[in-house]
Amino acid sequence: MATRRHFLRSLFAAGATLPALKSDALSRILPAVRHTGGRSATQVAADEDFWREIQAAFDIDRGMINLNNGGVAPSPRVVNAAFQRYLAVSNQAPAITMWGWIEPEIEAVRRRLAANLITRNASEALEIVQLGLPLQRGDEVLTTTQDYPRMITTWKQRERRDGIVLKQITFPVPPPSQEDLARRIEAAITPRTKVIHFCHITNLTGQIFPVKQICQLGRSRGIEVIVDGAHAYAHFPFTHDELDCDYYGTSLHKWLTAPIGTGFLYVRRAKIAKIWPMMAAPPEMNENIRKFEEIGTHPAANHNAIVEALDFLDGIGPERKAARLRFLRDRWAKRLEKLLTPYDPAQSCGLASFTPGQLDVGKLTTFLFDRHRIIVTPIAHPEFNCLRITPNVYTTLAEIDRFSDVMEDVLRKGLPTS
Repeated sequence: MATRRHFLRSLFAAGATLPALKSDALSRILPAVRHTGGRSATQVAADEDFWREIQAAFDIDRGMINLNNGGVAPSPRVVNAAFQRYLAVSNQAPAITMWGWIEPEIEAVRRRLAANLITRNASEALEIVQLGLPLQRGDEVLTTTQDYPRMITTWKQRERRDGIVLKQITFPVPPPSQEDLARRIEAAITPRTKVIHFCHITNLTGQIFPVKQICQLGRSRGIEVIVDGAHAYAHFPFTHDELDCDYYGTSLHKWLTAPIGTGFLYVRRAKIAKIWPMMAAPPEMNENIRKFEEIGTHPAANHNAIVEALDFLDGIGPERKAARLRFLRDRWAKRLEKLLTPYDPAQSCGLASFTPGQLDVGKLTTFLFDRHRIIVTPIAHPEFNCLRITPNVYTTLAEIDRFSDVMEDVLRKGLPTS
């Protein structure tokens, strides 16, 4: 049987024309970075020559203006190339090439993600903790009315199954301050509160919560605190020390632009043993984060290509990326106003929402795509209606301005009747 090294060498030699072997995304980024001249991230955010190089690293249809990168974002060529490479190798003799060669490389990915558990998305990551925490009848879980619907559905299933109590607090959009958010959560705590679950940044309006303050509040009272970071990771820079959390789940196919179906879960080491895995693992894995990856056969190419997505982010620079996203946000938001998202950089980044007055957000979303090929996200929430706008680093100023022009026109004239 051919050795792994010989097989890979022969495969790539035979397939040298594959797009996976011709990606130049990182080579385009690095020269651009070298020419930033020591300027601040805010200064580089407005340098269109720099961002033109980043935009060129993506193969996308410019006939559409995609302002829904918060749902799932396209990957740059370098990530797609890696994914295709791993997929091609996996497909040769999967029992060996996927299970034996490609899958073990997940440990290199884990090291790059600071030893976190690799999952398929934030929902899976969070549900591992939600469904695995030991809770008793009458125990209270505290969350907000603006948390992600799937996570709320999960807690409601535990209400039906286990007799726990779900309590949801409200908060205005935008709120007066992060301190106000922390006070609302603290005021809702009772002696029965066992879990606090909240978003690092909400998927509805892009409100950033004071994570460390809430985590330390919960820990001081013996309350488990779960942080939903689906829209935070690779969106704006932060460190684990700045969060001081015990449980953190996120998706990587949003702001990191990793392959679709990738995410991770962080669990503080001392907490691993108490969480039951969703799929059975042997008792000798009780304290091993990998017990949560006992999900049966699954593709390896997706998670291995995360490394290239991390390299792409590092090539741009997380601070530069966040500054650019805020620059694009401000460009459309200050024209349309009626923002439900604070401008304060401590409370928001590239994800923002605005209310289009009395216009039906569903019909408006359909109009924008059917007439102008502009993709946005309608939010029909019991407390407010809005459009969520999420550009990314490949978004051009011309696309932002086109969206703003169309929106100003429809806000002035209303939706056409035919």
